[in-house]
Amino acid sequence: MYRFLIAMLRGAIAMAILLGLFSQLVIIPTTAADEVDGFPPYAPYALPYVVVAIAGVACVQVVLAAAWKLLTMIERDAIFSPQAFRWVDVIIGSIIAATLLALAVTCHLTLGSIPSPDDGMELISAWGAAVATTGIGACMVFLIVIMRSLLRKATTMKSELAEVV
Repeated sequence: MYRFLIAMLRGAIAMAILLGLFSQLVIIPTTAADEVDGFPPYAPYALPYVVVAIAGVACVQVVLAAAWKLLTMIERDAIFSPQAFRWVDVIIGSIIAATLLALAVTCHLTLGSIPSPDDGMELISAWGAAVATTGIGACMVFLIVIMRSLLRKATTMKSELAEVV
């Protein structure tokens, strides 16, 4: 069951990375082009927002790759070792980068004067999504930092126990 679960998690990670790659190459640029076709005043914002969206997906892909490495360490029963901290730090850094991207979008939507096709509900919705994403990212960073400290404590306890035995 243990190996089956790890294999299933790896399959899910691989599919998520491939889906992210597809969205970076096809979905995000196509959606931006469609929005500009539907409302031409969005044209100056298309490229910067596409770059931010692609970078955000790349941050998620880096987290998934680090999770893959941590799964490998779990499989080898080496998760309570100093090498695990490198991958947890990669996860923390990627989440911080994605959160800063979301914060930049939030600030731009708050302070910028972006035109709206109708009553502005699209911008309010985008702003709400950006605020929520920023908040969720900050919470994720705090959670992973707490989990990192628990990993450090468990690693210390395991090494102390190994000395005793």
